[in-house]
Amino acid sequence: MDERIDPFSNPEAVARYAEGPPRNVPGYDAMQRMTTLLLAERVSEDARVLVVGAGGGLELKAFAEAHPRWRFDGVDPSAEMLKLAQRTLGPLASRATLHQGYIDDAPIGPFHAATCLLTLHFLTLEQRRRTVAEVYRRLKPGAPFVVAHLSIPQGEERALWLSRYTAFVVASGVDPDKAANARAAIETQLTILTPEQDEAMLREAGFSNVSLFYAGFTFRGWVGYA
Repeated sequence: MDERIDPFSNPEAVARYAEGPPRNVPGYDAMQRMTTLLLAERVSEDARVLVVGAGGGLELKAFAEAHPRWRFDGVDPSAEMLKLAQRTLGPLASRATLHQGYIDDAPIGPFHAATCLLTLHFLTLEQRRRTVAEVYRRLKPGAPFVVAHLSIPQGEERALWLSRYTAFVVASGVDPDKAANARAAIETQLTILTPEQDEAMLREAGFSNVSLFYAGFTFRGWVGYA
């Protein structure tokens, strides 16, 4: 996560984090299930999985419940979010080793698979390139890497898609003023690429057979293979 943007250090905000993704991301639960299935296509039942942006623990818990022998290394820059991940995992926490920091603070692996969900849009362009490349370096040949984040066309279409994001979160029960503030933060603080740029970055890092598996309004998800 970009050091310029730190929405996850306030303990009160962190305590409410789990409410956000299912409410703000269309098809969030289904996206997690699809991610789990895409990993399971290629890995064994005793796989070691790298989870980038693991704070909060929502995907860690989903993966761990679905596959009782998978083990995880999770990395996240926020100490508060990693504490929440520990609480979210509960008795499953023994199967996850959590590391505070960025991709360079993750073990070198090699891992059987990796994920980065709802995280890359917090990084600058250069940080994003480096993160994707360093994930690739930590994977076994043929290992799947699943990403999902904000990814929308630019130009005139950008405003339309951001308006659709705002409408979705309001329809999910968010106060319209808070939804408008969220849109403003997305516009000014996040690095959002086009879907074509996102796919190209994965390929440039070395991933092959990159394909779209998820699209929910302003969010897209891809799988590629090391």
